[in-house]
Amino acid sequence: MHFRAPAIFLAARPHGETAIIARILTEENGLVAGYVAGGRGRHLRPVVIPGNLVDAEMRAKSDSQLPYARLELVASRGPWLTEPLPAAAINWVTAVTAAVLPERVAYPSLYNALEGVLDAICSAPAARDWLSGLVAYETLMLRELGYGGGNPPQFGSFAETFAAFEQMFTPLEKHLLAGTYGDVMSARTLLRTRLAKISGAD
Repeated sequence: MHFRAPAIFLAARPHGETAIIARILTEENGLVAGYVAGGRGRHLRPVVIPGNLVDAEMRAKSDSQLPYARLELVASRGPWLTEPLPAAAINWVTAVTAAVLPERVAYPSLYNALEGVLDAICSAPAARDWLSGLVAYETLMLRELGYGGGNPPQFGSFAETFAAFEQMFTPLEKHLLAGTYGDVMSARTLLRTRLAKISGAD
């Protein structure tokens, strides 16, 4: 396997002393895991941030081998990770994507939708301007993975959008994240808590 493509950096876990196993999403190759040498070093630390757009080159001698990954930063989401609400939203959408998509299966609609949601989170002046896109992304994810989901919803007010966000908890937990609740859904719970503060919900 050898390809080079734009990608969204989703997640990483430590490997050895300084390396990481990165999980990235590409439009044509889907979710791909790769070994990044020095991924925890000073040079690459700003690159391996969830939500970042990267230029990824993946190389492996066979399809069964974990590819070696070389990543170059294209656009950073780092500045928004100091803001509690955008940070929670970015952490949720990247964590759930990394957790539920099968590897090396292309979902171009999800790639484009996730890129759009991340752009909205980082450019919109308030959560009311990106929450509907986030709910639409969750709906699309359910549909693409074979659990219904219907068409992306339309909302008139922030209260309606927040109510729809609340309603999505059960299908996401039941269909996509059974058995991983503590690790991933906790990110959504944190996002819910922060959204509730601006929605007036309990």
